[in-house]
Amino acid sequence: MIRLYNTKDLKVEEFKPVEPGHVSMYVCGPTVYNYAHIGNARPIIVFDVLRRLFEAEGYTVKYVSNYTDVDDKIIKKAHDEGVAEGVITERYIKAYEDVRKMLNTEPLEATPRVTQTMDAIIDFIAQLVKDGNAYEAGGDVYFSVDSCPTYGEISHQKLDELEAGARVEENTQKRNPYDFALWKQTDMGIKWQSPWGEGRPGWHTECVVMINDNFQKGKPIDIHGGGMDLRFPHHENEAAQNECVFHNCLANYWIHNAMININGDKMSKSLGNVMWASEVVKKLGANLTRWLMSSVQYRKELNFSEETIETARKELDKVMTPLRQASIKAQMADRDLGSAYDEESWRRFLDAMDDDMNTPNAYAEIFDTVKKLNASLRQKEIDYAQVGRYYRAVEKMQGLLGITVDMPVLTAEDREAFAKWNQAKAEKDFARADEYRQVLSAKGLL
Repeated sequence: MIRLYNTKDLKVEEFKPVEPGHVSMYVCGPTVYNYAHIGNARPIIVFDVLRRLFEAEGYTVKYVSNYTDVDDKIIKKAHDEGVAEGVITERYIKAYEDVRKMLNTEPLEATPRVTQTMDAIIDFIAQLVKDGNAYEAGGDVYFSVDSCPTYGEISHQKLDELEAGARVEENTQKRNPYDFALWKQTDMGIKWQSPWGEGRPGWHTECVVMINDNFQKGKPIDIHGGGMDLRFPHHENEAAQNECVFHNCLANYWIHNAMININGDKMSKSLGNVMWASEVVKKLGANLTRWLMSSVQYRKELNFSEETIETARKELDKVMTPLRQASIKAQMADRDLGSAYDEESWRRFLDAMDDDMNTPNAYAEIFDTVKKLNASLRQKEIDYAQVGRYYRAVEKMQGLLGITVDMPVLTAEDREAFAKWNQAKAEKDFARADEYRQVLSAKGLL
Protein backbone atom coordinates (compact mmCIF):
# COMPACT_ATOMS: atom_id res chain seq x y z
CA MET A 1 0.00 0.00 0.00
CA ILE A 2 1.61 3.23 -1.18
CA ARG A 3 1.08 6.26 1.04
CA LEU A 4 1.95 9.79 -0.09
CA TYR A 5 1.93 13.22 1.50
CA ASN A 6 -0.81 15.23 -0.15
CA THR A 7 -0.07 18.96 -0.02
CA LYS A 8 -3.75 19.69 -0.49
CA ASP A 9 -4.74 17.79 2.65
CA LEU A 10 -1.49 18.33 4.60
CA LYS A 11 -1.19 14.67 5.51
CA VAL A 12 0.11 11.31 4.34
CA GLU A 13 -2.69 9.40 2.63
CA GLU A 14 -3.19 5.98 1.13
CA PHE A 15 -2.90 6.20 -2.63
CA LYS A 16 -6.14 5.28 -4.37
CA PRO A 17 -5.97 5.71 -8.15
CA VAL A 18 -8.81 7.02 -10.28
CA GLU A 19 -8.48 3.94 -12.47
CA PRO A 20 -7.52 0.70 -10.67
CA GLY A 21 -4.00 -0.42 -11.47
CA HIS A 22 -3.14 2.74 -13.38
CA VAL A 23 -1.48 6.02 -12.38
CA SER A 24 -1.85 9.34 -14.23
CA MET A 25 0.95 11.73 -13.26
CA TYR A 26 1.83 15.21 -14.51
CA VAL A 27 4.93 17.07 -13.34
CA CYS A 28 5.56 20.71 -14.23
CA GLY A 29 8.54 20.96 -16.54
CA PRO A 30 10.97 23.82 -17.12
CA THR A 31 10.62 27.20 -18.78
CA VAL A 32 13.25 26.72 -21.45
CA TYR A 33 15.28 29.93 -21.49
CA ASN A 34 18.43 28.53 -19.87
CA TYR A 35 20.21 25.30 -19.02
CA ALA A 36 18.88 23.05 -16.24
CA HIS A 37 20.48 23.63 -12.85
CA ILE A 38 20.83 21.01 -10.13
CA GLY A 39 17.60 22.20 -8.53
CA ASN A 40 15.75 21.24 -11.73
CA ALA A 41 17.30 17.78 -11.47
CA ARG A 42 15.67 17.02 -8.13
CA PRO A 43 12.08 16.70 -9.40
CA ILE A 44 13.41 14.79 -12.41
CA ILE A 45 14.82 12.19 -10.02
CA VAL A 46 12.09 12.32 -7.36
CA PHE A 47 9.25 11.65 -9.77
CA ASP A 48 11.23 9.13 -11.79
CA VAL A 49 11.73 7.17 -8.56
CA LEU A 50 8.02 7.54 -7.71
CA ARG A 51 7.13 6.19 -11.13
CA ARG A 52 9.48 3.22 -10.66
CA LEU A 53 7.91 2.58 -7.25
CA PHE A 54 4.43 2.44 -8.73
CA GLU A 55 5.66 0.07 -11.42
CA ALA A 56 7.36 -2.14 -8.83
CA GLU A 57 4.03 -2.38 -7.04
CA GLY A 58 2.28 -3.47 -10.23
CA TYR A 59 0.82 -0.23 -11.57
CA THR A 60 1.06 1.05 -15.11
CA VAL A 61 2.01 4.73 -15.21
CA LYS A 62 1.30 7.50 -17.69
CA TYR A 63 3.84 10.19 -16.86
CA VAL A 64 3.66 13.52 -18.67
CA SER A 65 5.85 16.58 -18.18
CA ASN A 66 5.69 19.76 -20.23
CA TYR A 67 8.00 22.37 -21.69
CA THR A 68 7.01 26.01 -21.23
CA ASP A 69 8.30 27.42 -24.51
CA VAL A 70 6.48 30.77 -24.33
CA ASP A 71 7.71 33.27 -21.74
CA ASP A 72 8.99 36.82 -21.38
CA LYS A 73 12.49 35.54 -20.56
CA ILE A 74 12.53 33.45 -23.73
CA ILE A 75 11.42 36.44 -25.79
CA LYS A 76 14.06 38.68 -24.22
CA LYS A 77 16.82 36.14 -24.83
CA ALA A 78 15.74 35.70 -28.44
CA HIS A 79 15.69 39.47 -28.91
CA ASP A 80 19.14 39.85 -27.33
CA GLU A 81 20.58 37.14 -29.59
CA GLY A 82 18.72 38.33 -32.68
CA VAL A 83 17.08 34.95 -33.31
CA ALA A 84 13.59 33.50 -33.29
CA GLU A 85 12.19 32.20 -30.02
CA GLY A 86 12.17 28.68 -31.42
CA VAL A 87 15.95 28.73 -31.73
CA ILE A 88 16.22 29.44 -28.00
CA THR A 89 13.66 26.88 -26.91
CA GLU A 90 15.02 24.07 -29.10
CA ARG A 91 18.49 24.63 -27.67
CA TYR A 92 17.40 24.33 -24.06
CA ILE A 93 14.84 21.57 -24.62
CA LYS A 94 17.58 19.45 -26.15
CA ALA A 95 19.91 20.28 -23.26
CA TYR A 96 17.20 19.40 -20.73
CA GLU A 97 16.46 16.10 -22.44
CA ASP A 98 20.19 15.35 -22.46
CA VAL A 99 20.20 15.80 -18.68
CA ARG A 100 17.27 13.41 -18.33
CA LYS A 101 19.16 10.80 -20.35
CA MET A 102 22.35 11.38 -18.37
CA LEU A 103 20.35 10.75 -15.18
CA ASN A 104 19.10 7.37 -16.43
CA THR A 105 15.42 8.29 -16.25
CA GLU A 106 12.65 6.23 -17.79
CA PRO A 107 11.18 7.86 -20.93
CA LEU A 108 8.10 10.05 -20.56
CA GLU A 109 4.82 9.26 -22.29
CA ALA A 110 4.48 12.84 -23.54
CA THR A 111 6.31 16.17 -23.35
CA PRO A 112 3.73 18.73 -24.53
CA ARG A 113 4.73 22.28 -25.39
CA VAL A 114 2.74 25.45 -24.96
CA THR A 115 3.25 26.45 -28.60
CA GLN A 116 1.66 23.17 -29.68
CA THR A 117 -1.38 23.65 -27.41
CA MET A 118 -2.36 27.22 -28.30
CA ASP A 119 -5.82 26.58 -29.79
CA ALA A 120 -6.87 24.62 -26.70
CA ILE A 121 -5.48 27.34 -24.41
CA ILE A 122 -7.43 30.07 -26.20
CA ASP A 123 -10.63 27.99 -26.08
CA PHE A 124 -10.12 27.36 -22.35
CA ILE A 125 -9.69 31.07 -21.61
CA ALA A 126 -12.76 31.86 -23.69
CA GLN A 127 -14.77 29.42 -21.57
CA LEU A 128 -13.61 31.13 -18.36
CA VAL A 129 -14.65 34.52 -19.78
CA LYS A 130 -18.02 33.14 -20.89
CA ASP A 131 -18.72 31.67 -17.44
CA GLY A 132 -17.84 34.91 -15.66
CA ASN A 133 -14.64 33.59 -14.08
CA ALA A 134 -12.40 35.83 -16.20
CA TYR A 135 -12.64 39.31 -17.66
CA GLU A 136 -10.97 41.41 -20.33
CA ALA A 137 -9.25 44.63 -19.39
CA GLY A 138 -7.27 46.69 -21.86
CA GLY A 139 -6.56 43.78 -24.20
CA ASP A 140 -5.46 41.49 -21.35
CA VAL A 141 -7.59 38.78 -19.77
CA TYR A 142 -7.52 38.10 -16.02
CA PHE A 143 -8.85 35.30 -13.89
CA SER A 144 -11.11 36.50 -11.09
CA VAL A 145 -9.95 34.78 -7.92
CA ASP A 146 -13.09 35.99 -6.14
CA SER A 147 -15.15 33.84 -8.52
CA CYS A 148 -13.58 30.62 -7.24
CA PRO A 149 -14.80 29.63 -3.75
CA THR A 150 -12.11 26.92 -3.44
CA TYR A 151 -9.23 29.32 -4.11
CA GLY A 152 -6.47 28.60 -1.60
CA GLU A 153 -7.20 24.90 -1.05
CA ILE A 154 -3.87 23.70 -2.50
CA SER A 155 -1.53 26.18 -0.81
CA HIS A 156 -3.76 26.88 2.21
CA GLN A 157 -3.56 30.60 1.57
CA LYS A 158 -6.50 32.83 2.40
CA LEU A 159 -7.15 35.78 0.14
CA ASP A 160 -8.00 38.18 2.95
CA GLU A 161 -4.74 37.29 4.74
CA LEU A 162 -2.73 37.58 1.53
CA GLU A 163 -4.17 41.00 0.79
CA ALA A 164 -3.45 42.20 4.30
CA GLY A 165 0.07 40.85 4.62
CA ALA A 166 1.71 40.96 1.21
CA ARG A 167 2.70 43.49 -1.38
CA VAL A 168 1.26 42.90 -4.83
CA GLU A 169 2.33 44.46 -8.08
CA GLU A 170 0.02 47.41 -8.74
CA ASN A 171 -2.25 47.02 -11.72
CA THR A 172 -5.24 49.31 -11.91
CA GLN A 173 -6.86 47.06 -14.53
CA LYS A 174 -7.35 44.23 -12.06
CA ARG A 175 -10.51 43.92 -10.00
CA ASN A 176 -8.56 42.14 -7.27
CA PRO A 177 -4.78 42.50 -6.79
CA TYR A 178 -4.48 38.68 -6.85
CA ASP A 179 -6.26 38.24 -10.14
CA PHE A 180 -3.75 36.76 -12.57
CA ALA A 181 -3.22 37.05 -16.31
CA LEU A 182 -4.65 34.39 -18.61
CA TRP A 183 -3.86 36.28 -21.81
CA LYS A 184 -1.40 39.13 -22.28
CA GLN A 185 -1.59 41.59 -25.13
CA THR A 186 1.79 42.10 -26.71
CA ASP A 187 3.46 43.78 -29.63
CA MET A 188 6.89 42.22 -29.01
CA GLY A 189 8.02 38.71 -29.70
CA ILE A 190 6.03 35.62 -30.55
CA LYS A 191 2.25 36.08 -30.43
CA TRP A 192 -1.04 34.54 -31.52
CA GLN A 193 -4.37 35.92 -32.68
CA SER A 194 -7.19 35.59 -30.16
CA PRO A 195 -10.64 37.05 -29.47
CA TRP A 196 -8.83 39.65 -27.33
CA GLY A 197 -6.24 40.63 -29.91
CA GLU A 198 -2.71 39.47 -30.55
CA GLY A 199 -0.88 38.18 -27.52
CA ARG A 200 0.31 35.14 -25.61
CA PRO A 201 -1.05 33.11 -22.69
CA GLY A 202 -0.27 33.41 -19.01
CA TRP A 203 1.85 30.70 -17.37
CA HIS A 204 -0.81 29.46 -14.96
CA THR A 205 -3.24 28.63 -17.75
CA GLU A 206 -0.80 26.68 -19.89
CA CYS A 207 -0.28 23.70 -17.58
CA VAL A 208 -3.94 23.14 -16.70
CA VAL A 209 -4.80 23.00 -20.40
CA MET A 210 -1.92 20.65 -21.22
CA ILE A 211 -3.05 18.31 -18.44
CA ASN A 212 -6.59 18.17 -19.81
CA ASP A 213 -5.17 17.81 -23.32
CA ASN A 214 -2.99 14.80 -22.43
CA PHE A 215 -5.23 12.95 -20.01
CA GLN A 216 -9.00 12.45 -19.83
CA LYS A 217 -10.39 15.94 -20.33
CA GLY A 218 -12.41 17.24 -17.44
CA LYS A 219 -11.49 14.36 -15.13
CA PRO A 220 -9.03 14.59 -12.20
CA ILE A 221 -5.64 12.99 -12.67
CA ASP A 222 -4.03 11.06 -9.86
CA ILE A 223 -0.88 13.09 -9.21
CA HIS A 224 0.26 16.62 -9.99
CA GLY A 225 3.86 17.16 -8.98
CA GLY A 226 6.66 19.70 -8.96
CA GLY A 227 8.94 21.67 -6.72
CA MET A 228 7.64 23.25 -3.51
CA ASP A 229 8.16 26.68 -5.08
CA LEU A 230 5.31 25.93 -7.51
CA ARG A 231 2.71 25.29 -4.83
CA PHE A 232 1.75 28.97 -4.78
CA PRO A 233 0.79 30.68 -6.92
CA HIS A 234 1.26 28.33 -9.91
CA HIS A 235 -0.45 25.16 -8.72
CA GLU A 236 -3.06 27.10 -6.79
CA ASN A 237 -3.97 29.06 -9.88
CA GLU A 238 -4.08 25.93 -12.04
CA ALA A 239 -6.48 24.25 -9.61
CA ALA A 240 -8.73 27.32 -9.43
CA GLN A 241 -9.17 27.51 -13.21
CA ASN A 242 -9.89 23.80 -13.49
CA GLU A 243 -12.45 24.03 -10.68
CA CYS A 244 -14.30 26.81 -12.48
CA VAL A 245 -14.41 25.04 -15.86
CA PHE A 246 -14.82 21.39 -14.86
CA HIS A 247 -16.09 21.74 -11.26
CA ASN A 248 -13.57 19.31 -9.78
CA CYS A 249 -10.03 19.36 -8.49
CA LEU A 250 -7.35 19.05 -11.15
CA ALA A 251 -5.56 16.25 -9.27
CA ASN A 252 -6.33 14.05 -6.30
CA TYR A 253 -2.77 14.14 -4.94
CA TRP A 254 -0.47 17.17 -5.02
CA ILE A 255 3.14 16.11 -4.46
CA HIS A 256 5.93 18.64 -3.95
CA ASN A 257 9.65 18.13 -3.46
CA ALA A 258 11.72 20.47 -1.30
CA MET A 259 14.50 22.68 -2.58
CA ILE A 260 18.28 22.21 -2.85
CA ASN A 261 20.81 24.31 -0.97
CA ILE A 262 24.44 24.79 -1.93
CA ASN A 263 26.83 24.68 1.04
CA GLY A 264 23.93 25.58 3.31
CA ASP A 265 22.77 28.56 1.23
CA LYS A 266 19.85 28.91 -1.13
CA MET A 267 20.97 28.49 -4.72
CA SER A 268 20.63 31.79 -6.59
CA LYS A 269 22.27 33.80 -9.33
CA SER A 270 22.84 36.67 -6.91
CA LEU A 271 25.00 34.45 -4.70
CA GLY A 272 26.82 33.06 -7.72
CA ASN A 273 26.34 29.48 -6.52
CA VAL A 274 24.21 28.06 -9.34
CA MET A 275 25.31 24.52 -10.26
CA TRP A 276 24.40 23.35 -13.76
CA ALA A 277 22.93 19.86 -13.78
CA SER A 278 24.92 18.59 -16.76
CA GLU A 279 28.21 19.63 -15.16
CA VAL A 280 27.31 17.97 -11.85
CA VAL A 281 26.30 14.70 -13.52
CA LYS A 282 29.42 14.70 -15.69
CA LYS A 283 31.57 15.19 -12.59
CA LEU A 284 29.80 12.78 -10.23
CA GLY A 285 28.19 10.33 -12.63
CA ALA A 286 24.51 9.43 -12.72
CA ASN A 287 24.70 6.81 -9.97
CA LEU A 288 26.32 9.07 -7.38
CA THR A 289 24.09 12.02 -8.30
CA ARG A 290 20.97 9.90 -7.89
CA TRP A 291 22.21 8.30 -4.66
CA LEU A 292 22.86 11.72 -3.16
CA MET A 293 19.52 13.09 -4.36
CA SER A 294 17.61 10.22 -2.74
CA SER A 295 19.67 10.15 0.46
CA VAL A 296 17.26 12.71 1.95
CA GLN A 297 13.49 12.20 1.94
CA TYR A 298 12.03 14.21 -0.95
CA ARG A 299 10.07 16.62 1.27
CA LYS A 300 13.20 17.71 3.13
CA GLU A 301 15.76 20.21 1.88
CA LEU A 302 18.88 18.68 0.38
CA ASN A 303 22.29 20.27 0.81
CA PHE A 304 24.93 19.96 -1.90
CA SER A 305 28.44 20.32 -0.49
CA GLU A 306 31.78 18.57 -0.73
CA GLU A 307 30.94 16.87 2.57
CA THR A 308 27.55 15.52 1.49
CA ILE A 309 28.98 14.43 -1.86
CA GLU A 310 31.84 12.56 -0.15
CA THR A 311 29.43 10.93 2.31
CA ALA A 312 27.26 9.79 -0.57
CA ARG A 313 30.30 8.47 -2.43
CA LYS A 314 31.35 6.36 0.55
CA GLU A 315 27.82 5.04 1.04
CA LEU A 316 27.46 4.09 -2.60
CA ASP A 317 30.88 2.38 -2.60
CA LYS A 318 29.78 0.44 0.47
CA VAL A 319 26.94 -0.96 -1.64
CA MET A 320 28.60 -1.39 -5.02
CA THR A 321 31.88 -2.93 -3.85
CA PRO A 322 30.28 -6.11 -2.40
CA LEU A 323 28.19 -6.45 -5.55
CA ARG A 324 31.34 -6.29 -7.63
CA GLN A 325 33.09 -8.77 -5.35
CA ALA A 326 30.16 -11.18 -5.56
CA SER A 327 30.10 -10.97 -9.34
CA ILE A 328 33.85 -11.52 -9.65
CA LYS A 329 33.94 -14.40 -7.16
CA ALA A 330 31.09 -16.10 -8.99
CA GLN A 331 32.85 -15.71 -12.32
CA MET A 332 36.15 -16.98 -10.92
CA ALA A 333 34.30 -20.03 -9.55
CA ASP A 334 32.36 -20.46 -12.81
CA ARG A 335 29.11 -20.13 -10.89
CA ASP A 336 25.96 -18.30 -11.90
CA LEU A 337 24.25 -15.94 -9.45
CA GLY A 338 20.85 -16.82 -10.87
CA SER A 339 17.76 -14.61 -11.05
CA ALA A 340 16.15 -15.34 -7.66
CA TYR A 341 16.23 -12.54 -5.08
CA ASP A 342 15.71 -12.37 -1.34
CA GLU A 343 12.02 -11.54 -1.22
CA GLU A 344 11.92 -10.54 2.45
CA SER A 345 14.64 -7.92 2.00
CA TRP A 346 13.00 -6.59 -1.14
CA ARG A 347 9.62 -6.40 0.58
CA ARG A 348 11.05 -4.45 3.53
CA PHE A 349 12.69 -2.06 1.09
CA LEU A 350 9.40 -1.57 -0.74
CA ASP A 351 7.56 -1.03 2.55
CA ALA A 352 9.95 1.82 3.36
CA MET A 353 9.48 3.33 -0.10
CA ASP A 354 5.70 2.87 0.11
CA ASP A 355 5.77 5.06 3.24
CA ASP A 356 5.85 8.40 1.38
CA MET A 357 9.12 7.46 -0.33
CA ASN A 358 11.06 7.21 2.92
CA THR A 359 14.42 6.79 1.21
CA PRO A 360 16.53 6.99 4.41
CA ASN A 361 14.70 3.93 5.76
CA ALA A 362 14.98 2.27 2.36
CA TYR A 363 18.74 2.93 2.39
CA ALA A 364 18.92 1.23 5.78
CA GLU A 365 17.40 -1.90 4.26
CA ILE A 366 19.92 -1.75 1.40
CA PHE A 367 22.79 -1.61 3.90
CA ASP A 368 21.28 -4.46 5.92
CA THR A 369 21.02 -6.63 2.82
CA VAL A 370 24.58 -5.72 1.83
CA LYS A 371 25.69 -6.79 5.31
CA LYS A 372 24.11 -10.20 4.69
CA LEU A 373 25.76 -10.36 1.28
CA ASN A 374 29.16 -9.63 2.81
CA ALA A 375 28.65 -12.32 5.44
CA SER A 376 27.75 -14.88 2.77
CA LEU A 377 30.87 -13.97 0.78
CA ARG A 378 33.09 -14.57 3.83
CA GLN A 379 32.04 -18.19 4.22
CA LYS A 380 34.75 -20.79 3.65
CA GLU A 381 32.39 -22.66 1.36
CA ILE A 382 30.41 -19.99 -0.45
CA ASP A 383 26.77 -20.75 -1.15
CA TYR A 384 26.41 -18.97 -4.48
CA ALA A 385 22.66 -19.45 -4.55
CA GLN A 386 22.42 -17.49 -1.30
CA VAL A 387 24.92 -14.90 -2.54
CA GLY A 388 22.83 -14.53 -5.68
CA ARG A 389 19.61 -13.91 -3.75
CA TYR A 390 21.16 -11.05 -1.77
CA TYR A 391 22.92 -9.73 -4.87
CA ARG A 392 19.71 -9.67 -6.91
CA ALA A 393 17.76 -8.05 -4.06
CA VAL A 394 20.25 -5.18 -3.82
CA GLU A 395 20.30 -4.91 -7.60
CA LYS A 396 16.49 -4.53 -7.63
CA MET A 397 16.65 -1.91 -4.86
CA GLN A 398 19.23 0.09 -6.77
CA GLY A 399 17.17 -0.27 -9.93
CA LEU A 400 14.13 1.27 -8.26
CA LEU A 401 16.33 4.22 -7.30
CA GLY A 402 17.45 4.49 -10.93
CA ILE A 403 20.98 3.37 -10.11
CA THR A 404 22.54 1.00 -12.62
CA VAL A 405 24.46 -2.09 -11.52
CA ASP A 406 26.86 -2.82 -14.37
CA MET A 407 29.25 -5.51 -13.23
CA PRO A 408 32.50 -6.31 -15.07
CA VAL A 409 32.78 -9.37 -17.26
CA LEU A 410 36.16 -10.97 -16.62
CA THR A 411 38.46 -11.67 -19.54
CA ALA A 412 40.94 -14.53 -19.56
CA GLU A 413 43.61 -11.96 -18.73
CA ASP A 414 41.59 -10.72 -15.74
CA ARG A 415 41.10 -14.25 -14.45
CA GLU A 416 44.82 -14.91 -14.68
CA ALA A 417 45.60 -11.67 -12.83
CA PHE A 418 43.19 -12.58 -10.03
CA ALA A 419 44.66 -16.09 -9.78
CA LYS A 420 48.21 -14.74 -9.54
CA TRP A 421 47.14 -12.08 -7.03
CA ASN A 422 45.52 -14.68 -4.80
CA GLN A 423 48.54 -16.96 -5.16
CA ALA A 424 50.92 -14.14 -4.25
CA LYS A 425 48.86 -13.34 -1.15
CA ALA A 426 48.80 -17.00 -0.13
CA GLU A 427 52.58 -17.14 -0.50
CA LYS A 428 52.90 -13.84 1.40
CA ASP A 429 54.74 -12.31 -1.55
CA PHE A 430 53.32 -8.89 -0.79
CA ALA A 431 55.36 -6.98 -3.36
CA ARG A 432 54.11 -9.19 -6.21
CA ALA A 433 50.58 -9.19 -4.75
CA ASP A 434 50.65 -5.40 -4.74
CA GLU A 435 51.62 -5.33 -8.41
CA TYR A 436 48.63 -7.46 -9.37
CA ARG A 437 46.36 -5.47 -7.07
CA GLN A 438 47.35 -2.28 -8.88
CA VAL A 439 46.67 -3.90 -12.25
CA LEU A 440 43.22 -5.05 -11.10
CA SER A 441 42.42 -1.73 -9.46
CA ALA A 442 43.32 0.15 -12.63
CA LYS A 443 40.69 -1.91 -14.44
CA GLY A 444 38.09 -1.12 -11.80
CA LEU A 445 37.95 -4.73 -10.61
CA LEU A 446 38.80 -4.02 -6.96
